[in-house]
Amino acid sequence: MMVTIELHETDDRYVLTLDRPAQRNAINAQMIDELHRACEVIERAPKPVVITGRGDHFAGGADIGELRDRGRAEALDGINRTLFDRIARLPLPTVAAVSGYALGGGAELSYACDIRIATPTAVFGNPEPDLGILAAAGAGYRLPALVGESVAKQVLMAGRNLDADTALRTGLVMDVVDDHLAAAHKVVDRITRQSSLALRFTKTIIDAPGSQPWAADIAQAVLFETDDKHRRMTAFLERKR
Repeated sequence: MMVTIELHETDDRYVLTLDRPAQRNAINAQMIDELHRACEVIERAPKPVVITGRGDHFAGGADIGELRDRGRAEALDGINRTLFDRIARLPLPTVAAVSGYALGGGAELSYACDIRIATPTAVFGNPEPDLGILAAAGAGYRLPALVGESVAKQVLMAGRNLDADTALRTGLVMDVVDDHLAAAHKVVDRITRQSSLALRFTKTIIDAPGSQPWAADIAQAVLFETDDKHRRMTAFLERKR
């Protein structure tokens, strides 16, 4: 039984909904635990994932009351970072459907997804230094890769929030639409038509640190020998005829 999230599975995808709308889906300890449980389900039977928030907001941050009571030991445990790193490592693509606030830990959760789609109300930001801490759950290494070092420093050090238009212009989001959830499902529709194994290899290679062309060669060698590759290419050639 999940209380703070809902995980819905269909034949070809998961929909993971943060479900604390009265608290703007703030990420508390129970939600972290339940998100780990959701990851276990997804890892056992990988499919693309849509992640969204119930109500008007994606996630308005972490639970400040809990953060205030955390000390050095909890910080060294990397409680939120460990979860978001796990979400980033999910085998198949993840799409964050963002409306309203994606702040603090909520922003870092969206950064951990492969693709983000926003509504015009979306606001991304990391106000952690204003609370005496830093954005330590992945923003420091994910956001510069997503929007560039200059914009990342504006967000992480100058307290700048990125509205939907700016997020689109900087490449943080794929699209800005009124119905973010429907748009996210259209993206997943396209994803599910592609080779699952090719997508898994592609995600692994993109996320691997540094340049490792030999890894792409090995992955391609595996894919070249699959029946799926032969079937897809044969169907392509027959359509051309």
